[in-house]
Amino acid sequence: MEIFKMKKITLFLFLCIGVLGFGQVGIGTVNPQQELHVAGSNSTLRVESLNSINNSLNDGVNLSPVFVDSDGNLTLGDQANVGGNKPINFLIDVGDFIADDPYSPIILGTGSVVNSPLGSAMAVDTIATVALVVPQDAIVEVKYGVTLIITGNDLTLGCPCFYHTYDEAITMNTYFKVDLNGNGVIDGTEVTNIYGQKGQYYETNFGGSIGYPYMNGQGYLELPAGTYTLFFYGEVRDNTGSYSSVGFGGAQDYLKIRVYN
Repeated sequence: MEIFKMKKITLFLFLCIGVLGFGQVGIGTVNPQQELHVAGSNSTLRVESLNSINNSLNDGVNLSPVFVDSDGNLTLGDQANVGGNKPINFLIDVGDFIADDPYSPIILGTGSVVNSPLGSAMAVDTIATVALVVPQDAIVEVKYGVTLIITGNDLTLGCPCFYHTYDEAITMNTYFKVDLNGNGVIDGTEVTNIYGQKGQYYETNFGGSIGYPYMNGQGYLELPAGTYTLFFYGEVRDNTGSYSSVGFGGAQDYLKIRVYN
């Protein structure tokens, strides 16, 4: 009996020395390929510090996303690293950042209209401004979608709306610029830096109806931590012999701004 006990102790010590020597632990395998190797097609892993009793981000009902912080620690839900900043942060996510119905603000709403009158081939104006705070030096992504309405009469005077001159081409462009110095205006080098430019071509014809076409744009820029204002512009190009009125933001729009830390 004593000899049998000694064999068991010797085998146990041999296994411990093997684990310590190679620094690899296998569960369900005698040939671990990593420091911890859980083998088996139905293998599972439980970390009780992440359960609903020990972690407030686990509500015990919904599955909780597990993230890895900058030290390699597993954490739930908040995506936080050592500095407390998320790898990807949504700063702004709104479903309608330009007011609907770009007609007379007294009658129907406060949408933004850009008019290209007779004798003019191009007109541009600000259609929206958006303030944002960037928490740290980051790459900022701006994605937006804008609805349009094109007529041959001034939309700011309200309805009724009339068709544009037949068989003429109109182009609508959108883009944004950034107030970097916090003075509330676009000046200096800010004027020449254009982001997220998007254009759409429209040709007038009989048999159609006045409705809301749609287009979207996307831009990236690097910004240090600070407070900024984005200026969104609408641009209209047409024939000098016709009157064009374009309402930007007549129906559902969206704006998503996020930072990559």
